[in-house]
Amino acid sequence: MQIFVTYATYQNPIMQRRNFLKTGAVAGLALTTLAPASCKQASSPAGGQDEQKADDFELNEVTIDTLQQKMQSKTYTSRQITEMYLKRIDAIDKSGPKLNAVIELNPDALDIADAMDKERAAGKVRGPLHGIPVLIKDNITTGDKMHTTAGASAIADNIMKEDAFIIKKLREAGAVLLGKTNLSEWANFRSTHSTSAWSSRGGQTKCPYILDRNPSGSSAGSGSAASANLCAIAIGTETDGSIVSPSSVNGLVGIKPTVGLWSRANIIPISKTQDTAGPMARTVKDAAILLSALAGEDPQDSYTAASKGKIEADYTKFLDADGLKGKRIGVEKDAQKISPQMDPIFKAALDLLKSKGATVIEIELYKELKGLGNADFTVLLYEFKDGLNQYLAKANSKVKSLADVIAFNKQNEATAMPFFKQEILEQAQAKKGLDEKEYMDAVAKTTGTTRTAIDKIMSANKLDAIVAPTNGFAVCIDLVNGDYDNGFSFSGPAAMAGYPHITVPMGYFNELPVGISFVSTPYKEGDIIKLAYAYEQASKKRVPPKFKADLLG
Repeated sequence: MQIFVTYATYQNPIMQRRNFLKTGAVAGLALTTLAPASCKQASSPAGGQDEQKADDFELNEVTIDTLQQKMQSKTYTSRQITEMYLKRIDAIDKSGPKLNAVIELNPDALDIADAMDKERAAGKVRGPLHGIPVLIKDNITTGDKMHTTAGASAIADNIMKEDAFIIKKLREAGAVLLGKTNLSEWANFRSTHSTSAWSSRGGQTKCPYILDRNPSGSSAGSGSAASANLCAIAIGTETDGSIVSPSSVNGLVGIKPTVGLWSRANIIPISKTQDTAGPMARTVKDAAILLSALAGEDPQDSYTAASKGKIEADYTKFLDADGLKGKRIGVEKDAQKISPQMDPIFKAALDLLKSKGATVIEIELYKELKGLGNADFTVLLYEFKDGLNQYLAKANSKVKSLADVIAFNKQNEATAMPFFKQEILEQAQAKKGLDEKEYMDAVAKTTGTTRTAIDKIMSANKLDAIVAPTNGFAVCIDLVNGDYDNGFSFSGPAAMAGYPHITVPMGYFNELPVGISFVSTPYKEGDIIKLAYAYEQASKKRVPPKFKADLLG
């Protein structure tokens, strides 16, 4: 779950502690100059001067197609590619800029790569992911030698025996599991004063564009790593913003699928109604390739039953450079007035959509969603307790319940809670079962209201998608005061509805990236991929990071 960005008309109670930064109920315009400001005085680059030199990594910005071509031509083997990424991680993540994006490397990575090379030599290529190194978020279970911890020291001993369903699919596709990425601990569902991208197991991850900036969460490590070319592609998870927000501030394409398109089985949960994993990549095509490979029905996740007959075998068939022509796109009214830094970037994006044949219609979605924040938070509290207790009961950890987690943190406060506490865990523990009226009413209010609002606006205006900036610019890392609001977030509607959402690089302010979001109705991933690809090809806004120490350095 992403909690440090919000919008005034959809106010998450977690962010009410930051009300002094807001300008009023209709605004969401706070931090018009604060968000892009320098976090500290100009200084020498963190980690020395290495990050200021030309970044000549041979696989920089490489695509899946290019890697396949190089393996097919025998320019590289999968093992060689995997070794190159491992060296890159050592140079960029653990040394040099010290992004701290990778929480654990897979000791079996080279063996997997060797196996894929042998298959290729024998004439067997499983598909576009064959031999491709992937990093995955450390709340996704792997049945191997790696730990699955959600960044929490409380379950640092957890090594599971069975893969999550999507990891089984990833292995079947021939991908190389390179390692796991750091995240906001418990996917940022621990404290009202948390700092995104920090976990007690993994420490603080940095944004590769400006190193004193927060890469956003909770899929911080996946966002930072994919952007810094530490892997070919990455996987994140989202409850509300945790794929699209770190994708946006790290200059990536991120897809939050319809809830149920990808199985959530054996992923450490927050919410059964909102959780999903999804691709994080440098191009729309690479994200579409990964989306295709991991979609599927899973008996262990009842939500996937609704996807029967609605899953596309190959989402790359929607890649159309002319995909905006004749489309009708709704633009959130208040998203056009966020800040002096954001507004010209978004206006240029809207002008580009129009120039490519789209009709843009102003809408007021957020007007329909006022007052849902409390109900949504209530849903998450109930579902987190229920889902986490189920997961921990079968985990290979001494900690077997949410109550055990809370007790562990109290007993190990100096290391588990050095910067912020666990108020949200305690609030969740106080809740009862999912048969409580409070819970059922909250679900109906959030999911039901949001779906109705999106469906009504889409239908009434005959829209193909709704667009807005994904969020504001990356905020400063602040382990003392915690996260602050960066002025805007468009993750809430699609998250609460369980609808698909894709973000694509839209532009930069002082080298800080921001994305544009395309949202639609259930299982319309193909439609928004078409729009996003057409925008991407016309705009070409992805720029690799330079690992600057700060805005002034």
